[in-house]
Amino acid sequence: MTQRYLIRTFGCQMNQHDSERLAGLLEAEGLEPAAGLDDADLVVLNTCAVRENADNKLYGTLGHLATTKASRGLTIAVGGCLAQKDQGRVLERAPWVDVVFGTHNLHSLPVLLRRARDQGTAQAEFFDEMQRFPSALPARRASDWSAWVAISVGCNNTCTFCIVPKLRGKERSRQVGDVVAEVQALADAGVLEVSLLGQNVNSYGTDLPGHRQLFGDLLRALDGVEGLERLRFTSPNPKDFRDDVVEAMAACRPLCEHVHFPLQSGSDRILRLMRRGYRRRRYLEILASLRAAIGGVAFSTDIIVGFPGETEADFAGTLEVVEQARFDSAFTFQYSPRPGTEAASMPGQVPPEVVRDRFQRLLELQERISLEANRALVGTEVELLVEQAASRTDPTRMSGRTRTNKLCHFPAPPAPGPGVPPAGSRASEPAAGTAATVAPGDLVSVRVEQAAPHHLVGGVVLRHRARPPAGGSCAAAPAPRPLPAGAVPLPLVG
Repeated sequence: MTQRYLIRTFGCQMNQHDSERLAGLLEAEGLEPAAGLDDADLVVLNTCAVRENADNKLYGTLGHLATTKASRGLTIAVGGCLAQKDQGRVLERAPWVDVVFGTHNLHSLPVLLRRARDQGTAQAEFFDEMQRFPSALPARRASDWSAWVAISVGCNNTCTFCIVPKLRGKERSRQVGDVVAEVQALADAGVLEVSLLGQNVNSYGTDLPGHRQLFGDLLRALDGVEGLERLRFTSPNPKDFRDDVVEAMAACRPLCEHVHFPLQSGSDRILRLMRRGYRRRRYLEILASLRAAIGGVAFSTDIIVGFPGETEADFAGTLEVVEQARFDSAFTFQYSPRPGTEAASMPGQVPPEVVRDRFQRLLELQERISLEANRALVGTEVELLVEQAASRTDPTRMSGRTRTNKLCHFPAPPAPGPGVPPAGSRASEPAAGTAATVAPGDLVSVRVEQAAPHHLVGGVVLRHRARPPAGGSCAAAPAPRPLPAGAVPLPLVG
């Protein structure tokens, strides 16, 4: 009888990317995806150590799974950042877990599961450094028109609020040719949009021999990928933005007009305490250079409110920069201490009620700016990459994203008339006087009719381009020569 697996992912895009690789590994072993917990023989929790209450979420989930395991056969595996941080503590707190593995040995999961089954005892394995790039592993991707591609793993920064470098290790970059080969294979398989992933993408390549391949070189190389419609990347650090990167971004045809540009604080004093490596003046200068080089570019950002030592004057500086920067959207966070970070033991921890008050004021300012930016688009025509076949609450509504990463809802076209290809077909244009089926992964153009702070509302579809037929499976996209110099490959199975 075929075993079924369920993967639950906590945290960032890198974790989502890793979960796709874990799914690929499990399916290579003959497992199939489960419809839900009731259908699963194996549950894998891919954890995060950055988000608030990460420990409580993990161990609370494990408590619920213990009840399920007591009533029927269930194998439980825990991986990811929190597993790398807690290591043996996971089994101490949840002895019913069968396998625990870290961020550097995703490829070990099949071996560890086999050992746990054969030996009847829990298995745990953690490496201090990456043994194999996740991109070298098979994948079961969540989408067949949009894909994550890791260009590096790890981080060399020392931000005092972040534990990622301790859990992901030093930055290790893939060769430009390896990344281009994977992206081209994805495009050949029908993927239209690729998002490049790294803890700090614009420091990419500085660890490669001779520093001959940098982020600007990678963007220029990806400009030549045939069939790639949209290219995104996350996340950069402002301190590593150079003129060459800005020039490459402006010249890269598929690169979307959207930059996620983390600010964290508008106070130079707080930025220094955070050890961010840039100051507000330099930040705004880079923002201006990107706007000058890339027409219509939109910006999102990250901001932490209430960092240790933050005064009202420091917070006022953040509000000033937000007003000047005119971000299209912002991910705003109330600071709370994260175990294992330098900031957790800093003096001057801001009282929670003060943090909440400042957070609300920042939220109100950003909501106003976001609404003004979106209202400026009313009456304009935008191209959308369709994400949803229909809304869960309104089957007559579909959704997609603009090149500037704005969510836009639009009315679903009526059912196709006689002679029009049915749903799932890939005809590029509808017959005259009829409506073609619009499906996720298609490109459509609509005119913006309404705006809200977090989304747009478009009118009827003006133009529609169906996603071309796939030339292969995006799960099988190769990543040749994925190992960094000096790394020793480990077997996938044992």
